[in-house]
Amino acid sequence: MVDKRWVLKDKPDENITDSLSKAINVSAPIATILVQRGITDYHSAKSFFRPTLDMLHDPFLMKDMDVAVKRIEEAIANNEKILVYGDYDVDGTTSVALFYGFLDSFYRNCDFYIPDRYKEGYGVSEAGIEWAKTYGFSLIISLDCGIKSSKLVEKAASYGIDFIICDHHRPGEELPPAIAVLDPKRDDCPYPYKELPGCGIGFKLMQALVSRNPGWHPDPNSFLDLVVVSIASDIVPITGENRVLAHYGIRQLKECARPGLKALMSLSGITQKINITGIVFGMAPRINAAGRIAHAKTAVHLLLAASEEEAYHYAEQLNIKNEKRRDFDASITEEALAMIEEDETLKMAKTTVLFKDSWHKGVIGIVASRCIERYHRPTIILTMSNNRATGSARSVPGFDVYNAIASCSELLVQFGGHMYAAGLTLELEKVAAFQRKFEEVVANSIPEELLVPVVDIDTPITFNQVTKKFFNVISQMAPFGPENLSPIFIAEDVKLASSLRVIKDKHLKFTAVQDDRKLEVIAFNMAEHASRIANGEKFKIAFSIEENNYMGHQSIQLNIKDIKFE
Repeated sequence: MVDKRWVLKDKPDENITDSLSKAINVSAPIATILVQRGITDYHSAKSFFRPTLDMLHDPFLMKDMDVAVKRIEEAIANNEKILVYGDYDVDGTTSVALFYGFLDSFYRNCDFYIPDRYKEGYGVSEAGIEWAKTYGFSLIISLDCGIKSSKLVEKAASYGIDFIICDHHRPGEELPPAIAVLDPKRDDCPYPYKELPGCGIGFKLMQALVSRNPGWHPDPNSFLDLVVVSIASDIVPITGENRVLAHYGIRQLKECARPGLKALMSLSGITQKINITGIVFGMAPRINAAGRIAHAKTAVHLLLAASEEEAYHYAEQLNIKNEKRRDFDASITEEALAMIEEDETLKMAKTTVLFKDSWHKGVIGIVASRCIERYHRPTIILTMSNNRATGSARSVPGFDVYNAIASCSELLVQFGGHMYAAGLTLELEKVAAFQRKFEEVVANSIPEELLVPVVDIDTPITFNQVTKKFFNVISQMAPFGPENLSPIFIAEDVKLASSLRVIKDKHLKFTAVQDDRKLEVIAFNMAEHASRIANGEKFKIAFSIEENNYMGHQSIQLNIKDIKFE
C-alpha cells in the first residue's frame, strides 16, 4: 500500500467557531468543520442545512438565455423540427432524457440524437449534422457538448440548421457561431454559479422556458431525479446551486423516482441507501455501460420509460452490458499496469501515457482511474479509433490535466474536458511525441507533493465525542461530494479491543478502543496491518463516521481511510 500524506486543515478562528457553536447548538468539532466550509453564522448554517428551491438563481442571468428561449418559442410556433443532441455518458444521456422528455410532453415535432462512441466519437459529429439535414431539422439543441464544435456548427448553418449550445466544458478561444451559447464558463457570462453539469444547464433552459410560457408542462422540478444523477456522475462540486439541486434530486429518488431510475436503483442494490456515492458506484456505471459497450440510446430509452415493465426491460439490458464492461475493465487494467511494471522509465515517470490499438474505447477512462489508484499521477490511456489514437485523461487532486494537455495542443487533432478529466485525439504517428511532451509539461509543473495520495483531515476528535447526536448532525451535512466531502477525523492512541477479522483476505473489521470508549471499525484493503493491530500496537486513524445497518440493527461505525502506527 502506498504511504499517504495526511493534511490537517487549518484551524479556524476560535471566536467564530465558538459563536457558531452556540448559535446553532452544535459541538466544537462540528462548528470547526462548518466554518472551514464557509458557514460562519446562523443564516449561512440555515441555508446549508435547510436548502430551498427558491435559492436557485434566475436562469436569465445566464448569457444568451433570452436568445435561446426566443428561438425555441419561434421554432414551436412555426412547427419546426427540433433535435435534442447529447453526449453518450451519464451527463449527456440524462440531459437528453430531461430536455427531450420535457419538450416531447407538449410538442411532438422533435426527436433526440446520441452519437455512436465508436463510429462518431465524442460530442457533435458530422454524421449527426448530416442526419439532422436528411430528416429536415432546423434547430439543434446540444447538451453537454458543442462548446468546441465551431466548424460543425458552421456546417449546420450552411444547411439552414440553427444551433443552441448548452455546455459546461471550458470554451476555446472563440465560441462557436451558434444562435445561443449557454455555458457559465464563458468569460462574458455573469451567471453566479459556474459548476453546473450539462444536465443542469438543460434544467436552467427548461426553467427559463416555463417561466415565460406557464402553460408548458411538466414542472421542471419533476426532473430533479435526473439532475442529481448527472451531478453525482459527472463529479462536479456539491456546492451552491448543485447542492440545492442534489438535495431535492435525492429526495425525489427516494420518494417518486421515474421508472427507469427506480429500476436502476433496484438492480444496483441501493434502494436502502440513496446518496451521491450510491449513484456514482451503483447507477452511473450501468447508464454509462450503454455507450461503452453498444449505443447510449438504450440509456435514454430507460430514462424515458413510462412504465416499470418497460424500465426493467432496458435496465436488465444495461446490467448485462455493465458485466461485459467490468470484464473489459479488469483485463485492460491488468495489461496497463503490467506495461508500467515492466518498463523502468515508465515506473519512474511523473505521468502515465499508454497506448494499445486493441483496447476497448469504452473503458479507457475507467482504466486511467484504476492506474491512478496504483500510480498516483496524471494518466492518459489511448487506443485506436477511426485510424487515430483517442484517449481519456484523468488527474490527481490539485493538478489541472486539461491545461497540461492544452500545452501539447500542436500534437493533437482535438481535445476538451475539465481540470480532472479530459478527452483527446491525435494521429497515430504522433503518440510517442505526445508521450514525451506530456511528461515534460507535467514534470515541469506538478508539485512533488501532488504525486503522493493525500488524506484531507477536517479536525481531530476523541472516541468519546462520537455520539448518536454527533453522527446525526454530520449526516445532515449531506449530500456529500466534491468540495463538500464527508468529514474526515483523526483519533490517536487507538488500539485493538477485540474481534479482529480479516475479510476476503483484504479487509479488516474489529472493535477499537480509545480511553475506554469502544467503537466498531471497518478498514477496506488494509489487511496488511492485521498482525501489528493484533499484537496490540497503538496507532492513529483517519476515518469517517457512518451508520452500519446489519440485520435491522443500526450502529455507528468508523470507516478507516488510513492507519499510521505510533
